Amino acid sequence: MPETGFDVTATYVHLPDGGGAAAIDCTPEFWSELASGRRHYGGRMITAFTVARDMTHWERHPAGEEVLISIDATAEAVLEDAEGERTIALTPGSACIVPRGVWHRITVGEPGVVVFVTPGEGTEHRPL
Repeated sequence: MPETGFDVTATYVHLPDGGGAAAIDCTPEFWSELASGRRHYGGRMITAFTVARDMTHWERHPAGEEVLISIDATAEAVLEDAEGERTIALTPGSACIVPRGVWHRITVGEPGVVVFVTPGEGTEHRPL
């Protein structure tokens, strides 16, 4: 565990089942290992990103719900399920829960910071 603070926009905090916490730098190796399935994280991952443009892919989390918390962004969570697409507005200080296994992406109105609390395993991506 780091003895000093860290940049939450460049770090994931892994919250494994059972109560621990570990800071993980978002290096290119982290992203490639996570996307390829070479690295697995049970429990939850939390980070914050500055969202400045629309996501260029869909994602879903079969291991559980994802929580999106807008700190100061104005955006929409676009969810795609069996009934089609629907949107949930994200304004500064608001949040939403993306249901387990639902394809989703974010479109951005006004750039800002969004906190993501994500199940650590099994995330899938697909192009728009």
